[in-house]
Amino acid sequence: MNPKELINFLEKLISDNLNISTMIWGPPGIGKSSIVAAAAKKAEIDFIDLRLSQLAPTDLRGLPVPVHPKDNDQQGTSKWYPPEFLPRTGEGILFLDELNMAPPVMQGVAQQLILDRKIGSYKVPDGWKILSAGNRKEDRASVFEMPSPLANRFIHLEVEANYESFKNYAISKNIAEEITAFLAFRPKLLHSMNVDQKAWPSPRSWEIASKLFKHQLPIDIAVGEGAASEFKSYINVYKKIPKLENILKGKGNNISFPKQISSQWATTTGLIYRSKSAKEVKNVFVWLIDNATPEWTQLYASDIVESFKTQGKLSELAKVVMNDEKIIKYFKDFESILNK
Repeated sequence: MNPKELINFLEKLISDNLNISTMIWGPPGIGKSSIVAAAAKKAEIDFIDLRLSQLAPTDLRGLPVPVHPKDNDQQGTSKWYPPEFLPRTGEGILFLDELNMAPPVMQGVAQQLILDRKIGSYKVPDGWKILSAGNRKEDRASVFEMPSPLANRFIHLEVEANYESFKNYAISKNIAEEITAFLAFRPKLLHSMNVDQKAWPSPRSWEIASKLFKHQLPIDIAVGEGAASEFKSYINVYKKIPKLENILKGKGNNISFPKQISSQWATTTGLIYRSKSAKEVKNVFVWLIDNATPEWTQLYASDIVESFKTQGKLSELAKVVMNDEKIIKYFKDFESILNK
């Protein structure tokens, strides 16, 4: 499944209060933990992320503390004090990341927590769900075999990198529009794992590359030389696209839609990123209707609706757009797009 489908699945799991042990599989760098965190945030519940590969068994089980007998004739006992990072109250997701990168002894400790929802004297509160994630063997990650009894208690979800999901995330996180446009043009470079290289492209490394690019630093140290070289060539495209600010202001009468596919992606993505108000969206729609082919207008419509929906400004957008006769005539089913 793609990241958006995974979020929808997790939201259903949360809303229907299904305490089902869930294991998420996927290659490194696609944002498995970010996806789970986003689902928790949308549900307005807490989120705790534990990297099991970085913990020792006593970190999870806690430490034994001696309990002295009240009667000298009795033998003393010990009590396990659980770690402070485990949840005590409320609702949330306890996310056990890198489960199969943890050594077998650590997986054994985690197994009790996952299957019995308790460990030592600690019990997971009823309002908390336990989710786990790990990398696949074929990704050549340093993983251990998951014990069959543990694997059989999970439902298993496999997630792959997907440009549409990344694009929505990129817009919300203000990742450089040049990077988003480039990956629309070269979607295979969104995730292209190369185990022989230290740096290679993934959603995570492109987000890092965005920060480097915005500060005029080389991005090959994040995504590798091959992807960085292609991106550098693509940047030249941005020197040839129309002046987007004039289109946003409604002054695009003498501006033509580019003919090259690379420039078309750059122009449309740039307009999606820069359309901040309903009035600007209306101006862009009018320009696209007059100058672009329908697929680019529909692409802009779909993405801008998703963006305004995320910001909670969809009704504001509908008021402005639905009052323009030219747009209504072009989008006979625009209302159905707004309500998707």
